[in-house]
Amino acid sequence: MGILAWILILAAAILVFWLIGIFNGLIVLKNRVREAFSDIDVQLKRRYDLIPNLINTVKGYAEHEKGLFERVTEARATAMGVSGKDLSGKAKAENALSSTLKSLFAVAENYPQLKANENFLALQEELSDTENKIMSARRFYNTNVKDFNTRQETFPTNLIAKTLGFKITDFFDLEETPSEREAPKVDFNK
Repeated sequence: MGILAWILILAAAILVFWLIGIFNGLIVLKNRVREAFSDIDVQLKRRYDLIPNLINTVKGYAEHEKGLFERVTEARATAMGVSGKDLSGKAKAENALSSTLKSLFAVAENYPQLKANENFLALQEELSDTENKIMSARRFYNTNVKDFNTRQETFPTNLIAKTLGFKITDFFDLEETPSEREAPKVDFNK
């Protein structure tokens, strides 16, 4: 066997190890993205579990807000029903749920006895903590998605990532609409 044969074997071995390295690196990043999304999912489920308790607490003080309670319940059901694979739909449903929760807390501001209720305060604090955890989990997820997508789009990995079956992953964006930046309007004259 000549020197040219050894050079070709060495080049082929280097190429194989390089491909294995790229593939394994992409798998690690893909799994980090999955793990990060599961963190978001855990926090969203925690929020879903808190909402019925919060509604029941507020209902005792503000029974004439039935329409608001129904909107919150519907938004919760919609958000729970959206598949985690539909990031755009999930984000849209979560935006709607956040908006209705803001309205619920705005209504609660008009009931001094409710604002002093220990159960309501504990639920409000827990929900606020959960919202912070969701925001943190979403940032962690998006950072992992950025790393995963960047790796796929940079040279030389971009030459083979699609061939290996990897796809660009969407960010989990909870976009604020202009109406979400405004304070909710509460009218008790209805």
